[in-house]
Amino acid sequence: MNGAAIAARSGFATSPASASAPDAFEKVNAMSSIKRGVSLYSFQNETFQGKMSLEDCVRTCAELGANGIEIIGEQTFWGWPEVGVEDAAVAEWHRLMQAYGTTPVSHDFMLDYKRYKGREMPFDEQVASVKNDIDFGARLGMKYIRALVSIAPEVLVAAAPHAEEKNIKILIEVHAPLHFDHPWIIRHAEAFEKSGSDALGFLPDMGMFLHAYPPVWKEKFMRVGVPKHIADYIEKAYEDRVLSEYVILNVQQMGGTGPAIAMAEVMRHNAAFEPKRMLDYMHRIHNVHGKFYEMTADYVEPSIPYDAIVAVLQKGGYTGYICSEYEGNRWIEDFQEPDSVEQVRRQQVMLARLLGEAAMPSLKTPIAA
Repeated sequence: MNGAAIAARSGFATSPASASAPDAFEKVNAMSSIKRGVSLYSFQNETFQGKMSLEDCVRTCAELGANGIEIIGEQTFWGWPEVGVEDAAVAEWHRLMQAYGTTPVSHDFMLDYKRYKGREMPFDEQVASVKNDIDFGARLGMKYIRALVSIAPEVLVAAAPHAEEKNIKILIEVHAPLHFDHPWIIRHAEAFEKSGSDALGFLPDMGMFLHAYPPVWKEKFMRVGVPKHIADYIEKAYEDRVLSEYVILNVQQMGGTGPAIAMAEVMRHNAAFEPKRMLDYMHRIHNVHGKFYEMTADYVEPSIPYDAIVAVLQKGGYTGYICSEYEGNRWIEDFQEPDSVEQVRRQQVMLARLLGEAAMPSLKTPIAA
């Protein structure tokens, strides 16, 4: 059952515009109701190295006008989930939110359902674990908690009543190589509709709309030994939408080994899925991961079509946050120090432009080296 069928069965009426999904969307000139935010995951290098405190992260987001704050619990709060988080740390979180005028958006949680050797975590234990993260999200004032796509829909449905009590929505992340037409995502959508709970929804990660092979990926693979002619071939094959298995075979026949095969195999886990597929699910999309691998000096993400993505979200009436999620750091840290703050700033400028904002984001407080 595709998204349109699910929407129809659930009584969610798609508009003629979203049903037809035209190839070109009108440019929206007025300021959009979509809001800008940042996942603090973007600053993982700086926080790990002690260059940025939690307050540095929140202040940076606020100065950029990206007032929605998303976190990964384990990164932001020491001890979560194994030993819990002290009330003083939660109080400090709320002080920062108030001091900088920022809004808690999402606590991204994990479910370690394979923590026991040789067997999966029992169902009731999985549900209890999710409820624990719901409670933590509520302590932080979050509207949403992000569920990894590996979690079975039955677990989330069982936890939904507790989420409703806490006024929180559980959002399954739709992340490459999965997409909105993948059977596993359709199974979640069907379970959500059957449950009748509006505490269940989706968080699409924009990395599933990878329309070009990211330059930082290509450059990294070349640094570790992929010959330029093979790297050029893989990049062009991705552009031409050649089946990944054919590309891998051709690379082998070109004499590629090791890193060259790995560069081709990346195509198995990424694809240029269509942003318009979000339209049929918009009634359950409440937060968006603004994944990006590189923002150029002229404020362009070379591999992800954000102009088309923002237009689709506007067409679907989306009013939530797009939270910057920088993941280019891991592709460059072998030869240069990532500047995650500058990368996030550039994406926030791009988003502000696409959303029709008059004032462009800028930083007032430099981060100490």
